Amino acid sequence: MSESTESSQEPFRFFDNREKYLLFVTTTSEKWAIAKRINEELERLKPRPPAMRIFDAGMGDATVLSHVLRAMHHQFPDIPFLVAGKEISMEDVRLGLEKMADRFAEHPQMVLVVTNMRYVEAPELYPQQADDQRSLKRWDIPLKGNTAKHFDAQLRDLTEILRDGWQTRASEKTGNPLYVHPSMIVLYREDQEFVLDSVIPDHGPMKEGYDLVLCAQPYRSRQPADVKVRTVVAPLARSLAPNGRMVVVQSTGYDPGMEIIRNIWPEENPFRTPRHDIIEALKAHLDEGGELSCSGYADEGSLFKYHLHALPEELSHIGTSTLLAAWNAAVYVAQIEDHRIADVMSRAEYLDATRAVLEKHGGLWFLNESFIVTRDC
Repeated sequence: MSESTESSQEPFRFFDNREKYLLFVTTTSEKWAIAKRINEELERLKPRPPAMRIFDAGMGDATVLSHVLRAMHHQFPDIPFLVAGKEISMEDVRLGLEKMADRFAEHPQMVLVVTNMRYVEAPELYPQQADDQRSLKRWDIPLKGNTAKHFDAQLRDLTEILRDGWQTRASEKTGNPLYVHPSMIVLYREDQEFVLDSVIPDHGPMKEGYDLVLCAQPYRSRQPADVKVRTVVAPLARSLAPNGRMVVVQSTGYDPGMEIIRNIWPEENPFRTPRHDIIEALKAHLDEGGELSCSGYADEGSLFKYHLHALPEELSHIGTSTLLAAWNAAVYVAQIEDHRIADVMSRAEYLDATRAVLEKHGGLWFLNESFIVTRDC
């Protein structure tokens, strides 16, 4: 996931906890469900030459992005793609690049750009400040060969580049990771370089805009709506091309996962800005002459579930591993701080609370919500 922009007295970076994140990704279907929701928008896209442009506002380990790219190839097999992904975590970039070898093999005319820049900078692939512009690190890497095996070997060899370009420092104000140098990697197939010449981003700000923007869980849930809009949603909305569509996804808390949380912390309220609040704040924040519009007020088409992976026999005789996976998913979604989790896990009540919810519902599921921002011609 992408970096939080929340200010707090106690710096907190829950999304950087690798073990919790990876356990959540592998034991729930959230990434699949988000990709499915995004893919519903593909038939409404109207790309313009020379390429379909897509921006992932929090690439993470590229699980969602790789699913979406497969669907995009199915929908637009003969259109070149420019795919830009923002991610500040070096480890997530490494994991994400591992998923891209088969994408280059199946869709040869694809340019992939990965950057660590901030939300206000990343869509244009260019830093805002003059000092950062001078220190920008850019690597253009034509991939040799024509098979996924060829590309996989070269993508795995980018470790030294990632170590150089994805160094971070902690914000003194928030504890959030900030880049030491703005960096970007530009990847494409060497045998397609001539065809992709007009798709490969030039040096300097990119102004063309995006046909599709992925904005899934990009901020801390406890942030005020105005902060979420000002620092994340509005800059991304402005990056839309004519007829472009942005899919915003966030948690709701109306699910058994939140029951687990409130069994332990009865007053916990992490999901303070439902989509209606974000939409209204976005409308108030933007002054785009009516070109940008939002949809997603109705629950139908906006809400979607995802589940904890568990075999039927695991739920009929709930073992410790299932309880720990369910507990991890619940505290991860609710973004509970590590010190609070550690305190609770020193006692057995959290396992009893988790077991009670699993038995009550015959499993564990969560409810996400989405809305769409479009730029009308």
